[in-house]
Amino acid sequence: MIDLSHYLSNYLPILIFLGIALGLSSAFVILPILVSRLTGSYKPDADKLSEYECGFPAFEEPRSQFDVRFYLVAILFIIFDLEAAFLFPWAVSLKETGWAGWLTMMVFLAELVIGYAYAWKKGALDWE
Repeated sequence: MIDLSHYLSNYLPILIFLGIALGLSSAFVILPILVSRLTGSYKPDADKLSEYECGFPAFEEPRSQFDVRFYLVAILFIIFDLEAAFLFPWAVSLKETGWAGWLTMMVFLAELVIGYAYAWKKGALDWE
């Protein structure tokens, strides 16, 4: 006969971890909802309950025209966010890359600033 208690005891820490994770994640979801309901900050109105997504109402005619500027701002945000993410590995490895790495990053940042100025001048960052 096989003693299953020895095998199951190896999984006990995993089960404890999963129980704590489930309890904490449930608490982080349920507690703010309960606190907002009890403190009175839950006050729904027509604006809060309306569907709004991607800069225009979600339920309209599928062939209706929409403003492309929302997507331009989103794409610019993603581009500049990704460009900023390149700065962290560069800063960590600056000692190994030396002057060549520093000069390359300065050219990269200059191109980034030129692109930002171009987008600003064209009005891509303006929102009416």
